Amino acid sequence: MSTTARSWSRRSLAALGLGLLLALTPALGPFDASVALAQTDPLPSWNDGKAKTAILDFVRRVTTQGGADYVPVEERVATFDNDGTLWSEQPMYVQVVFAVDRLKEMATANPALRDSQPFKAVVEGDRAALAALGEKGLLAIIAQTHSGMTVTEFEAIVRTWLATARHPRFNQPYTALVYQPMLELLDFLKANDFKTFIVSGGGIEFMRPWVPAAYGIPPERIVGSSGKTLFKLGADKPVIEKLAAVEFVDDGPGKPIGINRFIGRRPLFAAGNSDGDLEMLQWTTLDSGPRFGLIVHHTDAAREWAYDRASPVGRLDKALDEAPRRGWTVVDMKSDWKVVFPFDKK
Repeated sequence: MSTTARSWSRRSLAALGLGLLLALTPALGPFDASVALAQTDPLPSWNDGKAKTAILDFVRRVTTQGGADYVPVEERVATFDNDGTLWSEQPMYVQVVFAVDRLKEMATANPALRDSQPFKAVVEGDRAALAALGEKGLLAIIAQTHSGMTVTEFEAIVRTWLATARHPRFNQPYTALVYQPMLELLDFLKANDFKTFIVSGGGIEFMRPWVPAAYGIPPERIVGSSGKTLFKLGADKPVIEKLAAVEFVDDGPGKPIGINRFIGRRPLFAAGNSDGDLEMLQWTTLDSGPRFGLIVHHTDAAREWAYDRASPVGRLDKALDEAPRRGWTVVDMKSDWKVVFPFDKK
């Protein structure tokens, strides 16, 4: 692994470590945008204000044929982070919760896991031991819970877990913790011939089982972190096996790399919520022509959470400082969104 890859891996592992500590603490067709905007509100869960106006104006400009800012359909690419941008990431990343729950389940089936670190610390909720694990221990937890099976088997495990797991605060399935205003934004962009992609630091095989139903984004448009895999053929049955090694970390500077490698076009529109999205926002907006960068700022402790610079999960510091200079739209969750989750509408 290169020095750069190691630095990305360590940053993601550090986030996983913090998450473990927290975890163990009790499609429409194309249409004329100008006509549609005049007739209906495509973003009904957004309050009128600068953020909503900026989004509507940008889409109008890039989709108006003959206009100075018109962008051909094939160039309309929009990338979205997932954790904290499209669904809730507090009090810990959902994939971290999955890893903790899975390790506890594995320890029940294999009690020997309870006798050795780092697994013992997770099973027993030993926060001091978890804090001292370091990179090696965290890699062992990832390897234990995310490898040694086929990709198909892993995706089935994820589906089973999501069907029963509940968020500790809202007592809702994690897939219910998607942001209603962002769902509307995704639909609005799709209706205006944008091709939408997920570009997330989360594991690609963890996201593929549920993202299509949650966001209407197919699995081939999901860019995420990935472990190494191996193709095997036995008795004329081909499988892809997940190995205990990191291949690519799609976070921070890894996001532009992933976009270039897997999408092949520079986005016209990018949305994120943390410093892990900074480089994606830079890659998207620091180019000629109309560009749009969006940051979801978590400011609503009553309906969701309020956090930014000091948060170990979804820290927003450098990107928040850079936003005014770059002309990025910062969405204030408390003032810009009428509702947060779909169940808030009921």
